[in-house]
Amino acid sequence: MRHSTARNSTVEGTRGHEVRRNGTGPDADRTAATAAAGPAEAAGPAGPAAPFRAPDRDQDTEGPVSSGAGATAGDPDARWLALLMHAAFFLLLSASLARFLMRHPGETRTPWIIALSAVLAVLHLLGPVFGSRPTPRRLTWLGVLVAVWMVLVVLAPSFAWCAVPLFYTGLRILPPRAALALVALLTVFVVAAQLRLATGFDPNLVLAPPAVAAVASAVFVHMQRQAVRQRELAARQRELIDDLLRTRRELAATERREGTLAERQRLSMEIHDTLAQGLSSQQMLLQAADRSWDTDPATARRHVLTATGIAEHNLAEARRFVHDLAPADLAEGGGLEAALRALAARETAQADAHLTVRCHVEGVPAAALPDRVQSALLRIAQGALANIAEHAEATIAALTLTHLDDRVVLDIADNGRGFSPAQQAAHPSAGVRGHGLPAMRARVQQLGGTLTIESAPGEGTVLSAAVPLPHSPAPAATEEHA
Repeated sequence: MRHSTARNSTVEGTRGHEVRRNGTGPDADRTAATAAAGPAEAAGPAGPAAPFRAPDRDQDTEGPVSSGAGATAGDPDARWLALLMHAAFFLLLSASLARFLMRHPGETRTPWIIALSAVLAVLHLLGPVFGSRPTPRRLTWLGVLVAVWMVLVVLAPSFAWCAVPLFYTGLRILPPRAALALVALLTVFVVAAQLRLATGFDPNLVLAPPAVAAVASAVFVHMQRQAVRQRELAARQRELIDDLLRTRRELAATERREGTLAERQRLSMEIHDTLAQGLSSQQMLLQAADRSWDTDPATARRHVLTATGIAEHNLAEARRFVHDLAPADLAEGGGLEAALRALAARETAQADAHLTVRCHVEGVPAAALPDRVQSALLRIAQGALANIAEHAEATIAALTLTHLDDRVVLDIADNGRGFSPAQQAAHPSAGVRGHGLPAMRARVQQLGGTLTIESAPGEGTVLSAAVPLPHSPAPAATEEHA
């Protein structure tokens, strides 16, 4: 029933959104950390099984060489390379001593050569005791080691090839420039020793040792710099992982808060549209029974029986509400149309001839309406009829459900005293009730629909809720139920 008189109109509706609660938690965070940590750990020198730890500050601030030295303790490849260099050093030292003893037996310098070889071996064995960082004790040890080797080379040039492991030791301990200077010095001694052993001038003996030293130094420095870059990349990736986990925790907390607020809103709307409306109706019926208890006992008993029926219905709603089930009228089967007819009949019976509620259904849906749409429209109808019974002083109300191609529309009209929508919007808390219309708007907005209120004082009210549906043409039909 729509009135032709001028009415103030309030149209509200925006596409709503449904708060989703993500199942993030410790397991999800752990999964994200494992997936993101894989590349970081593979890139780092500590290997795939290395745990996440902050890089050593001393190592990171000492440049490429010291970083490489510090990484030896945790890098399996570096440990294997150190062991290989130790083995190569002692093999070359033993071979050089054996060559000297075979070529120069019984010479006066032989005891010195043997003693210096033993001292050199002991010094090399003591190297790990002084640590891997370029401390004064470590630098003193390196200087004594190189000095003993130089004396050996002067006395016996065949010990020159022991310089190769010393290249590695110097590059590990010293800063880049100092390490390259030491490599150059050792190379000069190697070239001089080779020329002393040669019977004549050989250009290969002059050019080959510097070339080999240059290539070995370049490869070693490049590998150390690559290791430093990989550790820096791993550190940045660990920071990103920490940021990701922190962001996920914050997002989870935000979603939990939003979910809590949405659940509170849902609970308030359900309580208002079911239990509160039923309790209000019971209050009015019991008050009417109390007034007529002495003068008209039959009418009083009828009011009490009606209140009992409402209490039974509210009890069913409360049980389904606790278990988050569909409204009781929808649970009985028959869909939204049957539920609206049952609601109209029940409201008419409860009004005791003071209000007649009619139900109209226009059109035939091409497919069954979604459960959320049916539940929302039924709750809107319940809330609107409760407001009509309590405030409108109407004698006739009409529920009209219209199935269109792209939407479904529910109109609730009455011939009551009406009100000013503009004034209601300016003072939403006026009157005893203030939650009914906001709850209706919220339900429609969650479904992406619109809520329209047309009313004027003395002209009745028409409330229209339109919910969009997928496009599906339906044949026209009209059904009326009084």
